[in-house]
Amino acid sequence: MGTKNERLVVVGTGCAGVELAFAARAAGWSGSITLIGDEAVLPYHRPPLSKAYLVGEASADSLLLRTPALFEKSDIELLTSAKATSIDRGRMHLCLSDGRNLPYDRLILATGGRPRPLSAAAGGAEFATNFRYLRTLADADAIRGNLVAGHRLVVVGGGYVGLEVAAAAIKLGMRVTVLEAASRILARVTAAPLSAFYETVHRQAGVEVRTGEQVEGFELSADRRKVTAVRCASGARMDADLVVAGIGLIPNCNLAIDAGLQVDDGIVVDSQMCTADEAIMAAGDCTKFHSDLYGRMVRIESVPNALEQARKIAALICGKSPRKDSAPWFWSDQYDLNLKMVGLSHGYDNLVFRGTPDSRNFSAFYMLKERVLAVDTINRPVEFNLSKQLISERSSVSLAQLADDAVPLKSILESSTRID
Repeated sequence: MGTKNERLVVVGTGCAGVELAFAARAAGWSGSITLIGDEAVLPYHRPPLSKAYLVGEASADSLLLRTPALFEKSDIELLTSAKATSIDRGRMHLCLSDGRNLPYDRLILATGGRPRPLSAAAGGAEFATNFRYLRTLADADAIRGNLVAGHRLVVVGGGYVGLEVAAAAIKLGMRVTVLEAASRILARVTAAPLSAFYETVHRQAGVEVRTGEQVEGFELSADRRKVTAVRCASGARMDADLVVAGIGLIPNCNLAIDAGLQVDDGIVVDSQMCTADEAIMAAGDCTKFHSDLYGRMVRIESVPNALEQARKIAALICGKSPRKDSAPWFWSDQYDLNLKMVGLSHGYDNLVFRGTPDSRNFSAFYMLKERVLAVDTINRPVEFNLSKQLISERSSVSLAQLADDAVPLKSILESSTRID
C-alpha cells in the first residue's frame, strides 16, 4: 500500500473515526487530518446512552471521546454539523452540503449506521414527541426526559438496546412492556436458553415481555403530537406515555453507493481495508470485510471491532504492520448483570454451559465439534478474557472438561490444541 502522507479525511465521528484520526497521528501521519461529523456536538461514546447515561449515572461530558484540547494538541481539524454529500473520485474531493470540497489523499468512511425504521410508525407516530429511536445523544436526552416513574413505556424490539432501555426504565420506576416480533427476545444474537434466561430476568424485574407481537399501528393524541397507545396485529393494545423502537441498524453506505463502490450490507473492503478505490478505505459498523478467523464476509456492530479496524488502517496508511485481527466482542449491562460476548456463533452445533443460569453467574460456549466459535459470559470477566484467547487461537477443547465448572478454564486453555 502506498503511503502518500499529505491529506487524510475521515467521515464519521463515532469511535472508529475518532480513533483512526488519533491513531494515524500517533503512527506518524504528518499531513493534515480532517474529521467530519454531522452532529453539532463533540464526538462521544454511544454505548452508555442506553445504559448509565439514560438513568443519570453518567454526564454528557463523561461520554466525550476526546476533549477539544486533545484535538488541538494532535493537530486534528474537527468539523461538526458537517454533512458529506458525495465523493468525486476523479478529483479526489469530498463534497459537503455547505458547498465546500475537501481534497484528500486518503479518504476513510467511518459512517456507522442509523436505526432501522419501524414501518408501522411511518407518516404518523414517527413525528410524535414521545416516539424515539436511540442512536444519538439527542435521542437519549429526549428519552431521558420522558422516563417518569409510574408512566408507561413500550419498547418495540427485544434486542440488546431495547432491553437495556427497559432495564433503565424499570430502575426509574416506570411500567414497561417489551414487544418482540420473533418468537423469543435476542433471537438473532443468542441461543434459545440465553433468550429464556434474559426473558426471566426481565419478567422478574417487572417487565411485561410479549414475543410474537408485530406492531401494526399507533393511536395518537388529538393534535397528533403524542402516541397514546400501541396496537399489534394480534389485537393486543398497550397504552403508552413513551415508545422507544430498537429493531436493528442499517449501515450508512449512501456515500459509497453513489461513488460506485461495492456495497453488500456494508461497504466492502479487502484485507487492507481498501474499497475498490485504494484511496478510499472503511472502518466500523458500516464495513463488510473478510474474517480470516471465520472464513467468511462479515459486518460487525461493535465498538472493539471499530477501534481495532481504525488502528489497523492507521498503521497501514503510515507504512507500518498492523496487529493481527482478534475475535470480535460485545457487551451489555442490564440490572446487576454484565453480559460479555466474544466471537460469532453462526454455524454452532452444540451449546456447553459452565455454571447454571439460575445462579446468574455462568458462561455459554457455542461449539462446532470441539472448536469454540463464541462465548456468552454472565458476570464472569475472567472466563471472558480466557475465552477471547480460545477463540482467537482456534482452539480445540475437551467438551467434558469444558462442561465441568470445577475445572479452571485457564487449565483448559493451556491444554487446548490449535485447529489448523
